[in-house]
Amino acid sequence: MADTIKVAVAGSEGRMGSTVCAAVEAAPDMELVGRADPSAGTGLEEALAGADVLVDFTVPDSAVENARAAASAGVDVVIGTTGFNPAELEGIEGAKILVAPNFAIGAVLMMKFAEEAASSFPSAEIVELHHEKKVDAPSGTAALTAERMENGLGGRPQIHSVRLPGVVASQEVILGGPGETLTIRHDTIDRECFMPGVLLAIRKVGGLERSPVVGLENLL
Repeated sequence: MADTIKVAVAGSEGRMGSTVCAAVEAAPDMELVGRADPSAGTGLEEALAGADVLVDFTVPDSAVENARAAASAGVDVVIGTTGFNPAELEGIEGAKILVAPNFAIGAVLMMKFAEEAASSFPSAEIVELHHEKKVDAPSGTAALTAERMENGLGGRPQIHSVRLPGVVASQEVILGGPGETLTIRHDTIDRECFMPGVLLAIRKVGGLERSPVVGLENLL
């Protein structure tokens, strides 16, 4: 099919990467053409051959270099890896880059609601919970939420990070005022919830008017 988007996945053997591979394979307008992962013995250069878009779910130390390699090959990039400063992607030319700390639509709405509520409360704190193998703390979602609440609160809310087995991902934003609290919470029950957002990003990254762009909300 002429309009098929050819996709490569970096970190293909990880929890998110393997879920992305399955989602791409099931999408009627996409073709999975490459998997890059040290545990599988496959390199990025091989995976990028023939790809239109690279999806990166690796580790912070690899994400920026992977983006540079993809851009050099003329391949657009969708990054779900967190724990690095997206400003490091500035100046990369040859491809469009989207960074999304969270691909769940509910999480995007949680951040939007928290930003709106911040101006109505004197203080707030964020509690984020993830599985024990998540390497960065605080999470990218919590950090971005705090950044977006800063103007309304007059300062960034404190973030509490919890890493426990049995957890996928959850975040609470707790806002407090005289005699009341408001809690905005998003729970990830299964990694499948991220896939509609990942597929949306794959479809739209090539049409971005600027790059890099941070946040899935820019595509909604």
